[in-house]
Amino acid sequence: MWCQSCKEEYEEEDAGTCKECYEEASETEEELKREIDDLRSRLHFLRLPSPTLDAASAPHSDLLLHAIPSCSSSGAGGDGDAARVPDTPAVPAHRVILASRSPVFRAMLENEMEESRSGIIKIYDVSYDVLRAFVHYMYTAEALLDEQMASDLLVLAEKYEVKHLKAYCEKFITSKVNNDNAITHYAFAHRHSAKQLLESSLSVLMDNMSTLADREEYKELVEKDPRLVVEIYEAYLNRQVNTAAGKDTDCSGRK
Repeated sequence: MWCQSCKEEYEEEDAGTCKECYEEASETEEELKREIDDLRSRLHFLRLPSPTLDAASAPHSDLLLHAIPSCSSSGAGGDGDAARVPDTPAVPAHRVILASRSPVFRAMLENEMEESRSGIIKIYDVSYDVLRAFVHYMYTAEALLDEQMASDLLVLAEKYEVKHLKAYCEKFITSKVNNDNAITHYAFAHRHSAKQLLESSLSVLMDNMSTLADREEYKELVEKDPRLVVEIYEAYLNRQVNTAAGKDTDCSGRK
């Protein structure tokens, strides 16, 4: 018979496509499903909670966000430097947008807090570029990422409980995990409860255990957080035990 897709001849008589085309079509279908789910998730994130909350009704932004890098808040000037508005431009935003995307901002802006009264919000330990990308995401559910930007945005998303952004950044970082950065990403995932990134990093580490102890990042981890080193070896030993048990079961079944 002839495949209806690639027009090549194949032996099966109970289908209209060959095995290769069928598998390719299945993969394409799964990819389309993932894209649709992603679009639905973004639409849900961007939807305002009430018809009365419309950013268009406020043509001008009513908030100014200021990035306060860590060096500014912990410099020699002490509290005076921390209170000072930095020289970098403010990032404008609508309070209705921030409140609808983040429960932390909602609590801040719906109560009589200083930020709500003044319209000025200082975001500490973040650069201007990261803050601008953060606010842009609040409006568009899009961000131009590299690994550093994704990591910085994930931390900010966790701080302000923007779950959609955190998942978006975690997915990107997970796609970049390799043997060179797995230790760093594993420690980062632990600090920020990023389960998908944690599992991916751990899998790569266990696949390369023979060279793990030779890496500088490993030696730094031993000094800074030996608990994580123990967890890596425990996970590796558990996998070895499960693999051995599986082989034993196979051997028993053949007898």
